[in-house]
Amino acid sequence: MQTPLRLFTTCLLPLTVFAHELPAQEVTETIVVTGKARNLLGTASSASLGQADNAELSQRPVLRRGELLEAVPGVIITQHAGGGKANQYFLRGYNLDHGTDFNIALDGMPINFRTHAHGQGYADLNFMVPEFIEGLNYFKGPYFPELGDLSSTGGANYRLYHELPQGIASFSYGKDNYYRALLGDSFKVGPGMLTLGGEYTHEDGPWERGDNFRRFNGLARYHLGDDQSFLDITAMAYHGKWNSSDQLAQRAIRSGQVSRFGSLDDTTGGESGRYSLAVNWQEKEADTTTRVDVWAGHYDLDLFSNFTYFLEDPVRGDQFEQKDSRWFAGANASREWRYELGTLPAKTTLGLQTRQDFIDGIGLYKTEARRRFHTIREDDVHEGSYGLYVDQEVHVTDWFRAGAGVRGDLFNFDVSSDDARNSGDKWAGMVSPKARLVFGPWADTEFYLNGGLGLHSNDARGTVISIDPATGAPADEVDPLVRTKGAEFGIRSNLIPKNTATIAFWVLESDSEFVYVGDAGATEAGPASRRYGVELSDYYRPTSWFTLDAEAAFSHARFTGVPDGEDKIPGAIDTMFTAGITLGEKEGWFAALRARYFAPRPLEESGSIESKSSLQFNARIGYRKKNWEIALDCLNLFDRDDNDIEYYYESRLAGESVATNDIHLHPAEPRQLRLTATYHW
Repeated sequence: MQTPLRLFTTCLLPLTVFAHELPAQEVTETIVVTGKARNLLGTASSASLGQADNAELSQRPVLRRGELLEAVPGVIITQHAGGGKANQYFLRGYNLDHGTDFNIALDGMPINFRTHAHGQGYADLNFMVPEFIEGLNYFKGPYFPELGDLSSTGGANYRLYHELPQGIASFSYGKDNYYRALLGDSFKVGPGMLTLGGEYTHEDGPWERGDNFRRFNGLARYHLGDDQSFLDITAMAYHGKWNSSDQLAQRAIRSGQVSRFGSLDDTTGGESGRYSLAVNWQEKEADTTTRVDVWAGHYDLDLFSNFTYFLEDPVRGDQFEQKDSRWFAGANASREWRYELGTLPAKTTLGLQTRQDFIDGIGLYKTEARRRFHTIREDDVHEGSYGLYVDQEVHVTDWFRAGAGVRGDLFNFDVSSDDARNSGDKWAGMVSPKARLVFGPWADTEFYLNGGLGLHSNDARGTVISIDPATGAPADEVDPLVRTKGAEFGIRSNLIPKNTATIAFWVLESDSEFVYVGDAGATEAGPASRRYGVELSDYYRPTSWFTLDAEAAFSHARFTGVPDGEDKIPGAIDTMFTAGITLGEKEGWFAALRARYFAPRPLEESGSIESKSSLQFNARIGYRKKNWEIALDCLNLFDRDDNDIEYYYESRLAGESVATNDIHLHPAEPRQLRLTATYHW
């Protein structure tokens, strides 16, 4: 834990001294501070809440689409299989798998899928185009009445541009058959603006077989109004197809049976699509704001994986297929009233939410070279949820704000399985109070105290299960909803000119780690857990051409109610650090350098087996002139042999007579160079 802490201190101490010594009268330019460096004193409700804008996101050299979420302090994005599979998410001592308990949305439309073939809360970001994103708002903890399921650790809401600030055409080319073409523009059509955009991407990656990942994205949006009162109608389409580079047994690499970038099953891969139509309407008046978000769409996934090779079937192998096909729809409606309670400024927010998933085919199959030979289970599922919340905030004095809210959630799980014993209909509900206190600002510094109850829904199939479909043995139902509890004390300061610093101390408890294991078609129940930690961040922009940011997070994660020595939570990262320097004006040379570190983590409950640490650097250099821009990204600058992900479990290789517990890893990609040319008009 010393390495990132020392690095964090080394970066920030000289910066702080320099900032204190800089005379305010010597700074003559006007600097518009946006993104995470923006002054949120008087408006933010917690220290760990914030926002990032397009300028900040676009300056980050990233390997994968999902890595833009690392703009959220404390978030780590990796991948345990290549191609178009959703990323792996880590935050606050959680291995969030593909999104569980981290709520991601786009203009209010949920991205996480509940009761998903590959895991609860699966969040695939491949359907989003970074250049069409205006920014994102992020939050941490179960303290916000407007947020319910899958949000206990935090989340982010991406915002599309109402209309693009400029037309854009861009082409990128890089190592391992990487190329990307992008085109987008906004046009005056009738009383509003029509935005059209599309993207095509191809990449093989360093893998010996090649991912051959092809991604198509399209967007059409019609916008009426302005930033305060508007109507947006948005259609989006995504389709991706890929080969998959699954994780490899470490012993196979050491023996030379396979290289780090090889494969133990050359027929894994997948195909996915997401198509949606959304309407966003907002009306802001002097004392009220009304907003309605409505969406509907179709999603499908066909995924072939093999993590244990020949453990269960020494002849045909352990490859399996996960199939998901669904229609989804939902709506959010809210109204905010701003008024005086006696002489005290106050506001009340009332909201209604619903979300419906009509899953007309979710299945798990045994396959060989992508050919099915056994059905483990097939289900049709309808999962519906209904939420009602109210939030009240009062400015008691000019230095004290108090807020409290309550949220009620009602869920319906209706499962029709190919085995009638695993079919059923169940209702469940929870009420979750929240509260916050904000003190200040004093000396451009605010103090926050937040607390609340949250929840986590389990896969609908696990709520009515009675027979393990893989073994035929009796299986226990899981609780439909699991209670989570969290609290946070934080400080946000803009005392240093052009600088925003935050610190947050947090604790988060879960009554159970119950999950439905989509890879096995059965449920597993884990014990309760407790996590706590601290997050620090600093964003400094002394001039218009220089930005420095640094973030560190430390956490302690343990199961509770289990014997000593068996309480480590596998995959819980206890230390992470990111930092970046961005240089450049609107024209001329520009550059960026970013570093990301995460510490070793336990791979099983005793903590005796750990993963490696990871330290990656990404860099960019480029030149802008009028409407043109050219940039060169160097990803994994120092070509480090890190691993994106590591697991510890039992597997059997071809030719082995017995199963072996081993570390299974997915390597970080070696140094990549990507050149991008962009034209704006």
